[in-house]
Amino acid sequence: MTKWSPSSWRTKPAMHIPQDYPDPAALAAVEERLCQAAPLVFAGEARALKSELAEAAKGRAFVLQGGDCAESFKEFSADGVRDMFRVLMQMAVVLTFAGGRPVVKLGRIAGQFAKPRSSPVETRDGVTLPSYRGDNINAMEFTPEGRMPDPERLMRAYNQSASTLNLLRAFATGGYAHLGNVHQWTLGFVKRSPAGARYRHIADKISETLEFMDACGITAESAPQLAGTSFYTSHEALLLGYEQAMTRVDSTSGDWYDTSAHLLWIGDRTRQVDGAHVEFCRGIKNPIGIKCGPTMQPDELLQLLDALNPQNEPGRIVLINRFGAGKVEQHLPALVRAVEGDGRVVVWSCDPMHGNTKKTGNGFKTRPVSAILAEVSEFMEVLRSENAWPGGVHFEMTGRDVTECIGGANEITEDDLSSRYHTHCDPRLNGEQALELAFLLAEQIKAQRDRVAAAE
Repeated sequence: MTKWSPSSWRTKPAMHIPQDYPDPAALAAVEERLCQAAPLVFAGEARALKSELAEAAKGRAFVLQGGDCAESFKEFSADGVRDMFRVLMQMAVVLTFAGGRPVVKLGRIAGQFAKPRSSPVETRDGVTLPSYRGDNINAMEFTPEGRMPDPERLMRAYNQSASTLNLLRAFATGGYAHLGNVHQWTLGFVKRSPAGARYRHIADKISETLEFMDACGITAESAPQLAGTSFYTSHEALLLGYEQAMTRVDSTSGDWYDTSAHLLWIGDRTRQVDGAHVEFCRGIKNPIGIKCGPTMQPDELLQLLDALNPQNEPGRIVLINRFGAGKVEQHLPALVRAVEGDGRVVVWSCDPMHGNTKKTGNGFKTRPVSAILAEVSEFMEVLRSENAWPGGVHFEMTGRDVTECIGGANEITEDDLSSRYHTHCDPRLNGEQALELAFLLAEQIKAQRDRVAAAE
């Protein structure tokens, strides 16, 4: 390996980074302003996440990673951040209670703006313009001005990320996440659903347990973990100029950390071993995710692990698998055998969203909930059959009452999509559908625990 620096990625081929900024000097000026900006997260927090991920790699925890497909400027609000947080808290309660494992809570938030696109251009009615790449690059409006990359959007994304993190820290440690609020986390539209009824049953049991503990003198004062939670952020490390500007030397360790998020992941389209994104991520000490799609080969995956985790540090790598329902058995076993057989320590996570996208006859992109749940079940079964621990799930969701994914307990149909279809990019699970996913995961994890206990 050549010597690394925060800018050494600029000597490598860079995929899906826009090259058509009209004023490169203005882009450089914004990146310099970001270099002087305050960090969004701190090295100690990233190290704490790494320790928790190491537990997940050993089968002693489960990673719940979820949030928006792509954050937007227009839809940002304190209520939106709160509703996303409360759905993830509900899911974590279900998994912890029924699955019997601590849950690492990791949001796709406070930086998940940019998205790689399959085509750099879009054509409508004979007019061709650059594709929409995310609010930190250009606008959704189909106009030449809107689709022109604007470097000032990077500053706006940074400011929104800072505001989002302030809210998340307040929710996580300011009393909202107190386990005594377990009944208050239910969204209104979820209360009416079958998943909401199942959640209330668990919440009742937790409330009874807390009353018993309180009678025994175990309170939030004597057990602070009852009063708050750790919550981490993540996004795809796509715009490397922004990530470079947010990279700092940690004063306690002397190591480089990307302070834009606790965990960064490399996308399935930008995971070239000799590419810019791998080059950047190999030098920062944050935990790193790697998206593994159908084209990932075992040898390539081992090369990526050599580059990104040469010391085989537990908690450093999360492998986020995305194949599509019905295709997991075809692709995943070979990867698991190569990684586990070579003694690599990783967290195996399932992304059941990106391989299950389809387009309806009325032009909407959607994802069937049945396919999402099926891919999770297939992932869990393959990991069990290979004697590896299914350590997490990575999914796109929102706390809003949207109709973007079809199916679920309330049977959203293709005809329903137009009623509340709000996503800026890909379809997301709503709170009710996300809770259904949590119950499926809890059942699968409990079954895994029972198998292990029986074998012992």
